[in-house]
Amino acid sequence: MKKNYSLKSLATLFAKDKYDKTLGKNLPVMFREKVKKCPDTDLQISKNEVGEYDHFSYQRVYRHVIEMACVLKELGVKKGDHVGLISDNRKEWLVTDLAVLSLGACDVPRGCDSMGTEIRFILNFVGCDICFFENQKQFEKIFENISEIPPLKYAVLYDSPDEEMISKAAGYGITVLKYIELEDNGRKADRICRAEIERGMDDIASDDLATIIFTSGTTGNPKGVMLTHDNFLAQCEVFKYAFRYPKRGDIWLSILPIWHVFERAFCYGIIALENSMAYSKPSVSYMLSDMQSIHPQWMIAVPRLWESCEKSFFRDMKKKGKLVYMGFTIAVSIGTSYHWAVDRVFGLRCRYKNTFRFAETLATIIPYLLLWPVNGLCELTYFRKLRAIFGGKMIAAVSGGGSLQPEVADFYTAIGFKILQGYGMTETAPIISMCDPAHLRTGCVGRIFPSMEAKIVAEDNGVITSSEPLKPGKKGVIMARGRQIMKGYYKRPDLTGQIIDSGGWLNTGDIGMLTQDSEIKFVGRAKDTIVLMGGENIEPAVIEEAVCRSKFVENAVIVGQDQKYIAALIVPLRDTILQYADEERIMYANYEMLLESNEIKKLIQDEIDRQVNASAGFRTCERIYKFALLSESFQVGRELNPKMTIIRPKVIKFYTHEIKALYK
Repeated sequence: MKKNYSLKSLATLFAKDKYDKTLGKNLPVMFREKVKKCPDTDLQISKNEVGEYDHFSYQRVYRHVIEMACVLKELGVKKGDHVGLISDNRKEWLVTDLAVLSLGACDVPRGCDSMGTEIRFILNFVGCDICFFENQKQFEKIFENISEIPPLKYAVLYDSPDEEMISKAAGYGITVLKYIELEDNGRKADRICRAEIERGMDDIASDDLATIIFTSGTTGNPKGVMLTHDNFLAQCEVFKYAFRYPKRGDIWLSILPIWHVFERAFCYGIIALENSMAYSKPSVSYMLSDMQSIHPQWMIAVPRLWESCEKSFFRDMKKKGKLVYMGFTIAVSIGTSYHWAVDRVFGLRCRYKNTFRFAETLATIIPYLLLWPVNGLCELTYFRKLRAIFGGKMIAAVSGGGSLQPEVADFYTAIGFKILQGYGMTETAPIISMCDPAHLRTGCVGRIFPSMEAKIVAEDNGVITSSEPLKPGKKGVIMARGRQIMKGYYKRPDLTGQIIDSGGWLNTGDIGMLTQDSEIKFVGRAKDTIVLMGGENIEPAVIEEAVCRSKFVENAVIVGQDQKYIAALIVPLRDTILQYADEERIMYANYEMLLESNEIKKLIQDEIDRQVNASAGFRTCERIYKFALLSESFQVGRELNPKMTIIRPKVIKFYTHEIKALYK
């Protein structure tokens, strides 16, 4: 009998009766049931106009949701309608979202970093009669091209607009409403309307649309991913067990764009867990300041934030003097070695071959015992103080939206700060896999959620050559199937058929492999594979991650399609470069000239050679032959998407001149 190597889900870890089947058949019902269980527990913690934190209980938020639903019903919103929602993180977003869903309608979200062309295309494409905007600046994007103005009847602004804009919109048949006035009207809603809203929740089916989230559209118009209530509920049912039973009232720090599916899924998961969410911003200084005030237990972020945070810690230590900095680097090295031994003694590392674990335990038990007291000393002198910067109560953080660089992951492991890597995509709502906080293995993106199944299949230049699952340790395309798979792309059944096959398997377009313990290791994007003139296939993500391990590098993009060799566009870490220049007494007139200096070019070349070499497992064809240094950091909405992940096609487009120069 042929062995099946499809990835087993976390369902094997949980008994069937441990799934939370009390959530109901849709998201509003889930929220309603949680309000009954914990009405006085904080759901939202948000700063007010004077910078002080306001607390909003489950009962209070639920009342606001019902009131807003009554107002929207009066405006004509009904089941099956599409409501635009152009805003970043704020407490009003969740109220609006749940109010729309309570009417059986579906929202169409987008962030404030979106271009006007994208917003107009999306609102036109889905036919929104009403749209919420964070502020006047976002609403003004509608009028940048008059011929593309969407068929809006109502525009609701969270921050009040000026009278001139209200008059301008009226000229195009759009009625501008202030959110604060809708709140006032909602408070006047009678009991009959409130009761109708609550009864109507029970008429919303599990497979009804909850949202249409549009992808970034780097290769043309964005595609609308249709996600149902059940797509999100499938994850909510197992959140409690995946996170090992968080306590009621635990606080999650919310910093990622709420419109993005990664943050949004956790937003619903927080409600399922009867937890709280506190709003912050994706800035290291801002985030750490809020953590000192809020003292959260959990949070989610993208790899870029963790990398920035790590580099800021090293910079701060260096400012305290050479002895402190030297002691810190030695402590981190000891912590890394100690946890290396811990992983092997307790079987917490990824295995790609069926090795005998007991032998590895015996071989590493002595280093573990020797390092244990030394690591304890480092814990007292450095690590405990460093973790206190995160608020002092953190249990674990989730990192998703890209791969966490190994050295960054090692740093947080060394200091005893637990980061759970996750993996997924918008089309899977999004969580495909996540690390188990009780058995955290390094080097992978965790096990599959119980509502999913996955397999690795053979491919050639991104094209699947067989549907048969590959053995552990073999690279191939990651395929996913289950309750979380999207309903399809809005009005694009042709594109849906290209990504989901007749068996319900979704082609993620990602390259990965299985471990012997049924975990996924993410390798890179199939469509990002670079093919050199000599026919060599290059996975750029792996090389980029290696280069970015340097403390002098902020970002790196590998190029070289159809060329003889690969090259790189590198964004140096400005503060670190300037500090190095001062220490080495390098003369320069401005930052751009500094990057052109031989000293800095040699520094970056040495860093590249140190990270990308044969001993690190890189082939000759994977060595970076030339590089260009960019003086400006990549920006969200330009080179980076909202997850702060590089949008490769845009980088190649924006830096065509620099790339051509690398191949002269």
